[in-house]
Amino acid sequence: MSNPDFDHVLGRVSSGIYILTVGAGERTTGMLASWVMQAGFEPPMVSVAVKSGRYVEEWLTAGEPFVLNVLAEKQFDFLKHFGSGFDIDEPAFEGVNISHCPRGVPILTDCLGHLECEPTGHVDSGDHRIFLAKVVRGGLHCDAPPMTHIRKTGKHY
Repeated sequence: MSNPDFDHVLGRVSSGIYILTVGAGERTTGMLASWVMQAGFEPPMVSVAVKSGRYVEEWLTAGEPFVLNVLAEKQFDFLKHFGSGFDIDEPAFEGVNISHCPRGVPILTDCLGHLECEPTGHVDSGDHRIFLAKVVRGGLHCDAPPMTHIRKTGKHY
C-alpha cells in the first residue's frame, strides 16, 4: 500500500526539463525528459531515464547517440511541441529551428544549451530504463536560468 506522505515528498524531488533528440537523417525524433542528472566529472557523464516500451528506449539501448537540449525557464513552447510525444513515423521538428551535431542528431538551436551524448550502459529501474552516457560535446546558446519541474506526487509525471 502506498503512503500518501511519501508520494507527495517524492514528487517534490526537483528536476530540470530537457528535450532529448535522437536519430539522424529521416529517422529522428524528440521527447520531453525530466529525469536527467549529471553522473560524473571525468569523463563528463549524465544519466537519463526513459519509460520502458518507448521506441526511443530501443534506439538508446542499441547505442544511438542523443542530444539533451536544456530548456530555459520560460520556453513553454517546447513543452507544448514535445510534451505529447510522437509516433515513430511522425515528424518531430516541424516549425522548430534545428541544426545537427557531427553525428547527425538534431539540436534545438533556440534552447538554453545542449549536450551531445553517447550511451555507455543502462540499467532497468521499475518502469523506466536508466541510461548512462558520456558527454562528448555541447554548447551554451544563451545565458538564462534553466527550467525546473516539481511534481505534485511521486506516482506520475
